[in-house]
Amino acid sequence: MIVAENINMKYRQVLKEIVALKNISLEVKEGEVFGLIGPDGAGKSTLFRILTTLLLPTGGKATVGGYDVINQYREVRNIVGYMPGKFSLYQDLSVEENLRFFASVFDTTIQANYDQVKDIYEQLAPFKDRKAGALSGGMKQKLGLCCALIHKPRVLFLDEPTTGLHFADVHKLIEILRRLSDGGNTVVVIEHNLDVIKTADYIIDMGPEGGDGGGTVIAKGTPEEVAKVKGSYTGQYVKKYLKK
Repeated sequence: MIVAENINMKYRQVLKEIVALKNISLEVKEGEVFGLIGPDGAGKSTLFRILTTLLLPTGGKATVGGYDVINQYREVRNIVGYMPGKFSLYQDLSVEENLRFFASVFDTTIQANYDQVKDIYEQLAPFKDRKAGALSGGMKQKLGLCCALIHKPRVLFLDEPTTGLHFADVHKLIEILRRLSDGGNTVVVIEHNLDVIKTADYIIDMGPEGGDGGGTVIAKGTPEEVAKVKGSYTGQYVKKYLKK
């Protein structure tokens, strides 16, 4: 479903060049829950923005659903849902208005795809007339997830979706991700919550390389396999968690 080959990303600053990604390659299968882990600054969100056509890489190539993320970006955008790490919905619109807007962008309605968001929307329904900017952190996350799912995307990109969520909601989210996966949807998630990571089919541990930075792949495999890789900074914490 997703193939990335030697993705590089560099930013030009006044006095120097910043390397954000260095030769990132990965494959994500259809129907897989795929996790990206690693410390802040490893380039995980930058990689997301490239795969969702919001950034042009400075090197390499990638396809999502068979579509090239540069030359066929319109086709890619029609099949993906993206929930960024920072709340980016319209804060002066209500919960209901945001959902209607994002449904209309994809020429659909809330009613047509209600089964896709029912589990989350039921918690938002009492606040449907409240402005998005006035929601709590956890409710903003739920609204963001609803908006990302409302058009039934084939591929769902979630950047730290558990931020601000109650632990019971985290486990509800895990159930939703597994349901989507079982239904054939592909889910790619950046997450620091190990409850989510341990349920992934496959994960990649990213980290900076050398003195010039640049996110690169440190380890990859199932959570159990990554936990065994020496030099995997995040993997050691996964290992401790899996022993509990």
